[in-house]
Amino acid sequence: MPIKTVAVSSDPAGQIARPRWFQRLPRDIWILGLVSMFMDISSELVHSLMPVFLATVLGASMVTIGLIEGIAEATAAVTKVFSGTLSDYFRRRKWLVLMGYGLSAFTKPLFPLATSVGWIFAARFTDRIGKGMRGAPRDALIADIVPQSLRGTAYGFRQAFDSAGALLGPVLALLFMYILAGNIKAVLWIAVVPAMIAVVLVVLVREPEPIEGNEGGVRLRWQDAAGLGGRFWMVVSLAAVFTLARFSEAFLILRAQNVGLAIAYVPLILIVMNLVYAGLAYPAGVAADRWPARGLLVSGMLALVAADLLLAFATTPVMAFAGAAMWGLHMAMTQGLLSKLVADAAPQALRGTAFGIYNLATGVALLLASVLAGLGWSHLGAAYPFFAGAVFALFAVFGLLFIRTGTGKSTSTRGT
Repeated sequence: MPIKTVAVSSDPAGQIARPRWFQRLPRDIWILGLVSMFMDISSELVHSLMPVFLATVLGASMVTIGLIEGIAEATAAVTKVFSGTLSDYFRRRKWLVLMGYGLSAFTKPLFPLATSVGWIFAARFTDRIGKGMRGAPRDALIADIVPQSLRGTAYGFRQAFDSAGALLGPVLALLFMYILAGNIKAVLWIAVVPAMIAVVLVVLVREPEPIEGNEGGVRLRWQDAAGLGGRFWMVVSLAAVFTLARFSEAFLILRAQNVGLAIAYVPLILIVMNLVYAGLAYPAGVAADRWPARGLLVSGMLALVAADLLLAFATTPVMAFAGAAMWGLHMAMTQGLLSKLVADAAPQALRGTAFGIYNLATGVALLLASVLAGLGWSHLGAAYPFFAGAVFALFAVFGLLFIRTGTGKSTSTRGT
């Protein structure tokens, strides 16, 4: 009887054998995916209830909520610059990843203990410092672990686990809000457990040996940014423009409540968004390894336009859910792809710095977008932020169509 054979390929180091019909990823990528999932269960459980907690229990205004969310995310972005550069300098990334997850886990009990907006702000600020410490080193570590031909798949895989956690967090929030009769503070205590599990899992990650020829580490100089190249700066510029077209997901929750969704069910809006995000992030990552980036980015931005218009015109929770689903589609199609483009464009010795700069640019854009969304909601109405986001996303689409980005498939040198 003839024996059937299955064609396989391996990375340059010969470490990863994978059939063509299956993208096999290293053990450490699986662990990092689980880490992201458990921490996002914790964070999104808190996040799904925090806007309502701030508005109804602590009496915060929409401008205050937008400011808190924007500053929190911008803090994470600024911290990523330093943590990414430090991981390049010391040629070690895992210890920064561990410290970042540990700090975020430490803050989780502070949310249910909060008695004022200032306390929430301090807890959110500290939590985002932890996110900033781990973000750029973790993303650079993923690129260190896998070959270039699997980067889109690896980032999509991690993002899928991250989004699964972001889905399970609101599900648990909804479940325990029902079990605990709407006691938000009691539900927030549940978030402590998955955060601690994430920290334990980070310890199990094995970091690759430092690359040869970089024994002295990267010097902490602004001049090093020039070595990142024009292609990298083009990716960063595009990512910043894309981020200006959206804002914190807190406004999706508030919009759902605004059109009639009961407080006890507001976590459903993030459940819907993350269900789509988690389900499509991995296929989108695989597509990023096989198809030109321009078409995927344009499709993702058009999904954001559709999401914004659905939320702007929403008059019922069903329309808000549809908008949240399209928002999740946009995130799945763009976030992993942008991470892959950063990894492809940056030299390996500057990869942590590159992810730090990338996250700084998008974090500042998110701060601006969130603050403007809060101001627009307060002064012009709940639909305004979504109309503005749709218009800005369309400008981004037209710019992407007519500007040569230089971002193609990783296996090709042609532009998209």
